[in-house]
Amino acid sequence: MAHNTIKSGYSALVDRLNLHPQGAPPSALLFKILKMLFSEKEAHLVSNLPIKPFTAKKASRIWKMDLTSTQNVLDELAGRAILVDMEQNGASVYALPPPMAGFFEFSLMRVRHDIDQKILSELFYEYLNVEEDFIRDLFTRGDTQLGRTFVNEPALSIENALHVLDYERASEVIINATHRGIGICYCRHKMQHLDRACDALQEICMTFNTTAASLIKHGCARSIDKDECLDLLQVAYEHNLVQFGENVREQVNFICNCCGCCCEALITARRFAIMNPVHTTNFIPVVTESDCNGCGKCVAACPVEAMTLVSANDPIKPKMKVAKLNEDICLGCGVCLRTCAKDSIHLKSRLKRVITPLNGTHRAVLMAIERGKLQNLIFDNQVLWSHRAMAGVLGVILKLPPIKQALANQQVKSRYLEALINYTES
Repeated sequence: MAHNTIKSGYSALVDRLNLHPQGAPPSALLFKILKMLFSEKEAHLVSNLPIKPFTAKKASRIWKMDLTSTQNVLDELAGRAILVDMEQNGASVYALPPPMAGFFEFSLMRVRHDIDQKILSELFYEYLNVEEDFIRDLFTRGDTQLGRTFVNEPALSIENALHVLDYERASEVIINATHRGIGICYCRHKMQHLDRACDALQEICMTFNTTAASLIKHGCARSIDKDECLDLLQVAYEHNLVQFGENVREQVNFICNCCGCCCEALITARRFAIMNPVHTTNFIPVVTESDCNGCGKCVAACPVEAMTLVSANDPIKPKMKVAKLNEDICLGCGVCLRTCAKDSIHLKSRLKRVITPLNGTHRAVLMAIERGKLQNLIFDNQVLWSHRAMAGVLGVILKLPPIKQALANQQVKSRYLEALINYTES
């Protein structure tokens, strides 16, 4: 009987996670992970929470629990970084982040002793790197992805710098953030428990704004100032780490400093390169073959194996090789430029500019449309949205291209939405 109760509670939580555009495919491994992170009671309670941020009063009504008890549960979950709590107009508002980027990472962003992080790391590795369904579902469905690459700023020429917008610079994200937090790199920490980690710095995972404020408040991240964060970014540049961050222009909540050997995003970029799982920068490297000596340093540094060595076709030096770029899988990070002692690589602008969603709502709507989950955002069965939240989502939809508007209308099957779309086109 107890077994059925536990299975039911965690099954409900999995169903709730999969209402979000960034879901988690059911699996025996997923259930083991959730049982390590949630008690059965917590799983049942969280499964009933709305998708959008909510107050303690709202959770109290949903759970049919007194406000004090509800507040205690919410604070306990936020303390373990299962929930993110934010201040809005002087009041605390809570949100359940998706598994990734979210509470999966948060569980390993510090050393803790309330759970066995080695066992958890092994489960994460199996679920993400062996079964593949989760990573494939997260990174390869639709055109709009979770994350994007930031260009390696020291690699930019004066001419390049003129074409880089502020939101494309990791340094600008750091400077303009309201809060800055540093935690342990989830990916390298996980690999450390599997005896597979590289020697790249671990305490360099950057969070910003409301997410950083919550993680700092509960001891899941260390608060740092702008200068220390910029110094860490420089350390990342010097060690050829790639900046992979949230795919939004405003209020970026995280930037990871990734190595090609440990980090999920870059491993996925190699595995599923043809599906473009990570948004590129607006630059692409160009190799000047006449200057290249074929040393192969750029090949070793490239995190997604976009650089290779090929024959230089030199009849005088038949063994001579030169670097060659596969543009179809290149992230445009610019790491290769730093390793080239001959200055035979430079960046040029891509012919087609990469489009970055404005904010989290914009990205969530695009991902939901592309993944067939828009109805979950608009008709949150757990609790009704406020008019302001509804207006935000519909405002994004009405600015979409006609094809995606039609997809949105087809998913929602809403006469109200159809009337709005028709009105904006008239």
